[in-house]
Order: sequence, then C-alpha cells, then structure tokens
Amino acid sequence: MEGAQTLDKRGKTEQNKRKIPRDVEMDIEYLYEIVPQLSTVFRITDKIGEGTFSSVYLGEAQMASGKRERFALKHLIPTSHPVRIAAELQCLTVAGGKENVMGVTYCFRKDHHVVIVMPYVEHQPFVEIVASLSFEEVRQYIYHLLKALKHIHKFGIIHRDIKPTNFLYNRREKKYALVDFGLAQGTPDTQIELLKVVKSQKTQKVGGSAGKSDEKRALTPLPPNTKIPVPHTSTKTAAKRPCPPIRTKHSKELMGLCKTSRSVFGERNLNNINSTKNPVDKVEGHLLKPTKTEDVVSRRFVANKRRPLPARASVSIQKPKPTAVKPSLTCSCYLSDRICNICLSRKQQVAPRAGTPGFRAPEVLTKCPDQGTAIDMWSAGVILLSLLSGRYPFFKASDDLMALTQIMTIRGSRETIQAAKKFGKAIVCSRELPPLDLRVLCETLRGIRSCGDHSFPTEFKASHHPAEITQDQTRTAEEEIAQSTSESRQENGWNNVPDHVYDLLDKLLDLNPETRITAAATLHHPLFQDIAD
Repeated sequence: MEGAQTLDKRGKTEQNKRKIPRDVEMDIEYLYEIVPQLSTVFRITDKIGEGTFSSVYLGEAQMASGKRERFALKHLIPTSHPVRIAAELQCLTVAGGKENVMGVTYCFRKDHHVVIVMPYVEHQPFVEIVASLSFEEVRQYIYHLLKALKHIHKFGIIHRDIKPTNFLYNRREKKYALVDFGLAQGTPDTQIELLKVVKSQKTQKVGGSAGKSDEKRALTPLPPNTKIPVPHTSTKTAAKRPCPPIRTKHSKELMGLCKTSRSVFGERNLNNINSTKNPVDKVEGHLLKPTKTEDVVSRRFVANKRRPLPARASVSIQKPKPTAVKPSLTCSCYLSDRICNICLSRKQQVAPRAGTPGFRAPEVLTKCPDQGTAIDMWSAGVILLSLLSGRYPFFKASDDLMALTQIMTIRGSRETIQAAKKFGKAIVCSRELPPLDLRVLCETLRGIRSCGDHSFPTEFKASHHPAEITQDQTRTAEEEIAQSTSESRQENGWNNVPDHVYDLLDKLLDLNPETRITAAATLHHPLFQDIAD
C-alpha cells in the first residue's frame, strides 16, 4: 500500500532509496551540503550524467500551482574559469529555450560551486537506439539537429562539441534538445558578449560573473510548510568534506559499448606504444608536448655547458634553438610510423582543439587557427554517418593523427591533402587511399548490401567477417540474415533510401570548411522539402 511506505527526510521511499547506488547517494548528499539552497527547492532523486567538467542530477520541484516538475541540475566542477561559466549561462539564456536548444530555468551559486537548473528531457542513450531507428526517424532527427545549429549559429555561437550525447532525443514524445555549451566559442560577430571575453581574455579572472544570472529568471520555491531540510547524515562542514572522486566520462555509455562493440575503426596508436592513453575526451587548449621533447633540448644544453664558454657567452645562457629544417627537406621520420626528434622539437602551433574524439573536423585535427561554425557541421555529418550506417561510434582513434587517417580512409587521401592546402596545412600520406562511395559504405555496414560487393574495400570486409569463418558459412549466414531482416527493413524504410540523404552527407563531410554546407542551407535541402517548421 502506498500509505504504508515510509519516507526519509527528502521524501524518498525506502524502496526507491535502495535502488540508488551508495556512491550516487553520497554525491547527492555532498551536493546538498556544498549548495544548501538546493534543499529548499529540489528533491534530488538520481545522478543521470557525468562528464569531465560537470555532473548532472535529476531533481523534482513543487511549483506554486502545486504541480511537481522534474529538472536537470548541472553541477559544474569548480575548475572552470568564472567567465567560462558565465558565458555558458549567457548562451543558454540568450539562445536557449527555443528551436531545439536547451534553456536555463535558474542558477544557484555557493562560493565557487555553481548549479545550472534546466528543464529535464527524458531520453534514451543514443547507442541503444541508433540501429533500430527507421529512416523517417533519422530524417527527423538530423533535421531538428540542423535546425538547432542554425539557431545558435545565428547568434554567433560555435558549439564545438556536437555529438549524440549533447543532442537529447525523446523518441516517444518526439522532443529534441541541444545541451552543453561549456566549450562554446564565439564567431567574430557573435552576439554573446561573454564569448568575446572568453576569446580575448581566457586567463583573466572575472569574479562574481556566474552569480549575475541568478536574478534573470526565477523558479518558484516550495511552500514554507513543505521545506525540505538539509540532510543531517554528516556533521562535517562543506568546506572540510573531501570532493568525491571524478569518474570516467560517459561511463554508462562506455559500459554499453563494451557489451556490444559497434565501432568501425579501432586501430592502435603507433606513435605512443609506450605511452599511457590520455583519459580526457574533451580538451580545451592545445596538444601537450611529448615528454621526450624537453629531454632532447636539455641534453643539448647540458652538453654545451660542459664546454668552456666564450667571453661573450656570459650574457646569455638560454637554451639553444633546434636546428632549422628547410621546407624542401624531409625529416628522418618521413613515411615511417614514428616521430623523430626534429619534429618533436618543433614549436607547437596554438589553435583551439576542443571537442570529442571521433567528431573533430579536419581543420581541428590539423590545428587550423581559423575555426568557425563549419566544425559543428562536420560533427553533424559524423552523426548522420552513424545514423545511416547503424554504427556508433563510427570513428574511434587514439590520437589526432590516427583520426585524420580514418577520415582519409572514407574521404580519400588525395582529397584530404588538397583540402588541407586550402586552409594552409600540409599533409603527407604514405599510401594513396581512394574515396569511398558513401551509399555503398553505409548500406554495407547496415547489412542492406552484401559484403561481397566489389566496390567495398577489403579492410571493411575483414572487419565485418572474422577470418575464421569460411566463404560458404558467410554466404549462408548472409542469406539467412537477409531473409529474416528484409521485411523489417522495408517497414523501416531502409530499402528505399533516397539519394538526397547521401548528397547531404557528402556536403556535411566536405573536407574544406570554406565550402562545407551551412546549417541555414541544409534546411532548404531537398531531403527536408516536405518537413514543415
């Protein structure tokens, strides 16, 4: 009986309390302690997301009308610069709340802890539904994503981290929401003033910026008689309580991937055989120089100190500059799978490199300093590639060099080299890779087209069918699968996919950012001609 259930101090039943893992309970208790204002408004029931820079919780609040609503509470890890937090809030406030872009309801701040309150959009993990979506669902999904991108690009916002986990999709209610502007940057003509500050004054401390958004929008608190007390499970103060350990990013999604591996690429990094893998998916800033770079320079410096110094050398004891290499000459690691000391000693170019591996555009991978809204369009193209092929993640590389190689495998090495020249970069490839037919690629990976098709590359055939399976077994298995799934494909519309979608995919995956299709132009594409706004 409902009346027989006992309630704890936060209004949770004992039955529900047992379902929440202990570590999540501790995180919720910690959040109540560091931001005590939350307890007067919300009953936090679960932890629904965790990333490198933030954690997201599910909370319920009783509105003035008496109705209870659910909200997503994003707790920003206190390593973010105040102006970066304020810029994210301004993006949500100015551009959010419409056109499939998440808005902000309220913001709490206590010392250096900030919690952004947003409407909750119930959704399924993308990895669980990518292979089961019908073609019409895919068409609607990509349309609403491009609609959201058009909206934020109109305000001069470059999201810089477009991926399925940042575009929430409620399959049952057909709702969409673009979230997470923590890595956003502004275009030269951006309407978000704080993005200009982020770009020009990244290292400047701006105290108190994050709390100013608290006064813009108000959430009705609970009535006085229903105030939720602060939990009394611990007598320690918030300042003395240690911060809970930060877990691996997207751990729930990665657990799902471990059960059913759907990645197309999985090559190991030949350049970092003895190095540890970088656990951070999002990177804002630059590539870290390899540790051996300093060793090479320091060894030269020590050797010079042992020799008698000339009379004029006493005025300068700076490290010697590495020997210059003429542009016409190649280094010692040319056409090899290693990086030589000459390349390691070269000065790293400063360029934005934020985003998630697998979704970074070629101009990001090659550290092009001029990056615009086109990087979001490339990421949208990678999402569409996953939707059409039924494979997620599609690209999975250990470093930028391998990621660029995987792009060459799809788009062609010669085409990639020519595009890079147009935005001032030189790429050398040890072998020529022809571009693939996008339709053949997607239909083969989805199982619509046989792997024996002559136009499908050998590398993909090998990954699709293990070597120990004979050709006769493969042919028999393919016939059985084709017979059992033919009806399902016809119902989902995958047997009659129009050429328009592959034309759009080709334009989104344009290697040259200058000619890559814009979000505004995509909405006028023939693929969406019958979709009304």
